[in-house]
Amino acid sequence: MAGLRNETPSPESITLHGASRVLEVGFSDGSRFRIPFELMRVYSPSAEVQGHGPGQEVLQTGKREVGIVELEPVGNYGVKPTFSDGHDSGIFSWEYLHFLGSQQAKLWEDYERRLREAGVERDAAMPAKSGHACGH
Repeated sequence: MAGLRNETPSPESITLHGASRVLEVGFSDGSRFRIPFELMRVYSPSAEVQGHGPGQEVLQTGKREVGIVELEPVGNYGVKPTFSDGHDSGIFSWEYLHFLGSQQAKLWEDYERRLREAGVERDAAMPAKSGHACGH
C-alpha cells in the first residue's frame, strides 16, 4: 500500500466512532464510508494478516468486538490504527480505506466463505501463534 494514486479521491474527513465500532471516512468524490473495525482488522494490510505472498494469508477470527484504541496519521497517505487486541502493524493508506469502504459487501462475502471453507466460526478464538511470527 504505497500512497494515494491519482485516480483515488483524496480524504476530506475521518471520524472514529468508538461506540458503534466504525471508522467513517469521507472522500473528495463525495463518497463516505462507514468501515467496521472488524472488517479493518480481518483485512489488515499487515504481513501478520496478509502473509508475505499469495496463499499465506492468516484467517482472522474472534474480531467482532475489536475496537480501535489509537489512530495515528502516517505522513500524508494514511493512518495506523492500534486495535484493542494489540494488533498495530497495519498501515491503511487512503487508497486501501477507499477500497475497503467501496467493496464492503464483497469483502464480507469473501470472509464468510473463507470461514466456511476453513470450518471455523467468526467468533472463534485465534489459535496460538507458531514460533516464527512476523514481528510479534
